[in-house]
Amino acid sequence: MTVLEAIQKSTDFLAKKGVDSPRLQSELLLAHVLKTQRLKLYLDFVRVLTDSETTALRELVQRRGTREPLQHILGSASFCGLELKVNGHVLVPRPETELLAEQGWKFLNSLNRDSTFLDFGSGSGCIAIALAHFAKASRGIAIDKSAEALAVAAGNASKLSLDSRLQFLQSDAFTAISPGHRFDLIISNPPYIPAAEIPTLQEEVRNFDPQSALDGGADGLDFYRLLAGESPNYLAPGGKLMAEFGDGQQDHLRSLFTTSGWQVEAILNDLTDRPRILVARRS
Repeated sequence: MTVLEAIQKSTDFLAKKGVDSPRLQSELLLAHVLKTQRLKLYLDFVRVLTDSETTALRELVQRRGTREPLQHILGSASFCGLELKVNGHVLVPRPETELLAEQGWKFLNSLNRDSTFLDFGSGSGCIAIALAHFAKASRGIAIDKSAEALAVAAGNASKLSLDSRLQFLQSDAFTAISPGHRFDLIISNPPYIPAAEIPTLQEEVRNFDPQSALDGGADGLDFYRLLAGESPNYLAPGGKLMAEFGDGQQDHLRSLFTTSGWQVEAILNDLTDRPRILVARRS
């Protein structure tokens, strides 16, 4: 079987399984098996796969056909140009979260001094790692309730040589943060899916992302109430809170934070022009 035939057969199989962008997914899986770049496949369509390569590709394509996320199969995901390990213990980083991270490091850099941040619900560590990478004068603490997620995050930070400026702590909400500790930025992509909506999500999400990283309670706002109520105890003067939120939650969040004594500076749209990022400071 040639490279082109392998791509075509894999594409047909994934299309029948309802996988989005089946041709692209097939090419990425084959490039992974052949340890090459995807675009280089186009220069070698007539190459014949070995038996071992064919078997390896078939196994990966079958896994993708069960709707296991591509990032889990490949073992990594790109976030803000950084390659991070992911697995079933962490949420696969989403493109919209890159906007959140970018707003965070721009704010930290605007301070023109050493700065600190807290990543609340760190998961893979993607936000904390991006902040440390792009805001060179910053140091951060990343907290998560899951020890398994923190192990992934710490490994990602170490691989990118950022572990000297990042600390990862297992914490139920803010319990691991010392009283009196203040941060210039508190940033979070918390669980925000209403519990009843989780069964309606894509199979890749509902069956493979950790439930604890999705479930935001009955209305999806449980963690925002926590952030609105407790974050002031850990925010430095002039500091900001930034958080990602779900579709249609912007008005509820504006009201929640305003009535909790915050000034909502901005509600920012994502790349699909949907409201996605809350930026707030204390009044």
